[in-house]
Amino acid sequence: CQRETDFADSGIQAFDFCCQMSFISLPNLFLLFCHFRESLPAPMFSRNSVSIWSILKKCIGLELSKITMPIVLNEPLSFLQRISEYMEHTYLINKACSLSDSIERMQAVAAFAVSAVASQWDRTGKPFNPLLGETYELIREEQGFRLVSEQVSHHPPVSAFHAESLTGDFVFHGSIYPKLKFWGRAVEAEPKGTITLELLKHGEAYTWSNPFCCVHNIILGKLWIEQYGTVEIVNHSTGDKCVLNFKPCGMFGKELHKVEGYIQDKSKKKHAVIYGKWTECMWSVDPQAYEAHKKSEKKGDNKKILEDSIPEGAENDDADDMPDVQETVSVVPGSTLLWRIDSRPAHSAQMYNFTNFAMSLNELEPGKEAILAPTDCRFRPDIRAMENGNMDEASQEKERLEEKQRSARKERARNDEEWSTRWFQMGTNPHTGSQGWLYTGGYFNRNYQDLPNIY
Repeated sequence: CQRETDFADSGIQAFDFCCQMSFISLPNLFLLFCHFRESLPAPMFSRNSVSIWSILKKCIGLELSKITMPIVLNEPLSFLQRISEYMEHTYLINKACSLSDSIERMQAVAAFAVSAVASQWDRTGKPFNPLLGETYELIREEQGFRLVSEQVSHHPPVSAFHAESLTGDFVFHGSIYPKLKFWGRAVEAEPKGTITLELLKHGEAYTWSNPFCCVHNIILGKLWIEQYGTVEIVNHSTGDKCVLNFKPCGMFGKELHKVEGYIQDKSKKKHAVIYGKWTECMWSVDPQAYEAHKKSEKKGDNKKILEDSIPEGAENDDADDMPDVQETVSVVPGSTLLWRIDSRPAHSAQMYNFTNFAMSLNELEPGKEAILAPTDCRFRPDIRAMENGNMDEASQEKERLEEKQRSARKERARNDEEWSTRWFQMGTNPHTGSQGWLYTGGYFNRNYQDLPNIY
């Protein structure tokens, strides 16, 4: 953009100008001005030569966490780094913190919950299973948060994370136990675990669990992803609730990617309808307007308002649609835009379909080695080799690390020793009463003595 270039000598002026003109979204602006890397060192390796069926044919109906997969099916990120992608649209949490109305805060939280799974669109590569004791930290001062995660259990695999505002506005935490099952032509992921968002200024706590995720055409055909299931977001302070239905594909793909739901208060009065696509955008509208629109659609009296016909400032970013699905979101008159997905880099398809945010997660910036915990997954040699395009080395290192982990487990068993987590411990979530892994603090004091040598 020539007008943006004219501000080259003043980053702040250019930043403000871009925000006012709305031609670059906030997350992409942060990446633009903070100089994170925009590409991986090497493009992804072709998966065409791998016979997935020969690996999975004995696994139908089984849980896949104990099955060793060829590294070519991976993407060069640990699952801990994949979890950190929840934070890509942190500005939605900050927006919720700034709102005075509880229903409007729930709208922002619902948009954040949907945005947190949007990065999975077209991400058919499997993240690396974290090693027991593996950690990951992410500090984004420009977005106002810091995050730490730890692999707290290996069998079953459980990843715990804790993110907090740098200004004390929110805490976001949870533990995820991803169960994978193979059903013949598809792999289904059930992300068991509860996520908690606390808005400290308002004294509110929201909890929810993510939808199911399914990768289709594992054996033959083009891989594609759908997410489905009901996500219930509860405000434990006010009793407000948002129920989101991630719709399964259905016949002819008409429901693919669609999300619809509503917000109700503790008396079950509906205050807003939430709708859109998790791959594209989310909108909010008055329930009566939504029902009237649906009725008129059924009668055939209403023409769909496509996003390319709505007012300037809400244009749809160019994004690759799934095969055979041409329809965009039909916008109900009077709707408010809650969130829109960011456009991906032009070379994303050659980079494991990573977003701009994901592209930077394994970057090891100069001087970071002396600061990070030695268990941080940026130091994993198999992931580093894979992102550099050294697939043979990556496979050898993956096997070495897995054998090292097995040997360490056997050694603990011989010595009758229990594994001790470092930054999280099992406790009771005060908002749900359920057991979960809670952050004990201290990670950012940078005292990393006596951490295990897992690499």
